[in-house]
Amino acid sequence: MMGFSQAELAAFLPQLENVTRRAGDIAMAYFRPGERTTAAVSYKGGGSPVTEADFAVDRFLFHEMARLAPEAAWLSEESIDSERRLERDALIIVDPIDGTHAFSRGDARWSVSIALSVGGRPVAGVIHAPALGETYVGARGLGAFLNASPLRAPQRAEISGAAVVAPRAIHDRLAAAPQGFILAPRTPSLALRLAGVASGRHDIVVAAPNARDWDIAAADVLLAEAGAMLSEPEGVALTYNRASLARDMLIAAPKSLFDESLALAREVWEGKL
Repeated sequence: MMGFSQAELAAFLPQLENVTRRAGDIAMAYFRPGERTTAAVSYKGGGSPVTEADFAVDRFLFHEMARLAPEAAWLSEESIDSERRLERDALIIVDPIDGTHAFSRGDARWSVSIALSVGGRPVAGVIHAPALGETYVGARGLGAFLNASPLRAPQRAEISGAAVVAPRAIHDRLAAAPQGFILAPRTPSLALRLAGVASGRHDIVVAAPNARDWDIAAADVLLAEAGAMLSEPEGVALTYNRASLARDMLIAAPKSLFDESLALAREVWEGKL
């Protein structure tokens, strides 16, 4: 059994990155920039698309992670969930293709997202966007990196003028806010959207309710290591490997802006601003 000490995480993280990159290669075999994917597309009960590429990546990662972390349970968007995972302390959390709709229509802004959670918190994560040539990697106590360059979220002194990525439903309210926000473009992959706070591409991300753990777990550890935070409206660190996978509204921001961003997001979402 791995204890997931700092030394073990340091040895595990490059292996996790390697496996995630190979998963990205599988997806790229079906991806056509600016064109419809060559993969067969079907639709889930709620109408969201899933492709044979999603399933191919899912199968590959399931077998590879069983080899790398045999003591960890498995949770993936494209696998049948089992409550037996709740009996394990360690959990692999996977979104084989985050942003499947974008992937299927030739938009490069999708990613393979994978995290290792231990004791309810993510301790290692990789977000690999092969069509963009971007790979985010991070682990507890080891830092966060984009294409091997260290990440540190810019710690703005004030929220005025911050670049915000938010659901369209609250754009008008944010645009009218006295802080003078810059409304940044919304990336289809939520994992990449959140990672953008760690890299400083934007300052604040607000995500509508109903995201799932596989959308956010890898980004969570990257944000924490880069000096940023991710939470639901309660403002506390998220816990994973719960019976319920659905999330409330999510807010990500650098630590210097987090409390103010959280209060603002609550007001805007509730229509008080």
